[in-house]
Amino acid sequence: MTTERSDINMTTKKSELNSVEDLALTIGLLVRRIRANAPPELREFSWTQKAVLSRLEKEGSATSADLARAESIKPQSMGTAIASLEKMGLVERNAHPTDGRQLYIKLTAKGLTLVKSTREAKHTWLSNSIAQLDKRDQTVLFKAGEVIKKIVK
Repeated sequence: MTTERSDINMTTKKSELNSVEDLALTIGLLVRRIRANAPPELREFSWTQKAVLSRLEKEGSATSADLARAESIKPQSMGTAIASLEKMGLVERNAHPTDGRQLYIKLTAKGLTLVKSTREAKHTWLSNSIAQLDKRDQTVLFKAGEVIKKIVK
């Protein structure tokens, strides 16, 4: 009886590991497909650069230190990402209104246009793909999305 129970536990663990691996691979594939549908000029950006553009669009101006903390990266790495985005004309630095030692980073009009066009292209591809699923699968997918949000928070 003990051996049989042990075999069931091992089979269950292997099945869970396979499911976890399948989920990770599938999420990776989905991310790659979504990225492939982004405007060509954005495909060469680093994850950090994309995160900065997205965060600034959603939350507004921020200091480099704020952005580094939000993305859990070193301030020096954030500084490099911001400098390259600034060089491309996508962000600009402005003096902090009350603390002259700090600079606020904000999107330029060019940066905002890029973020919006990227989001639109990604959403269009994803919406079209989801529309090809039946209603039951769409419901399951949206519920899974809520569970995934819990994991990443």
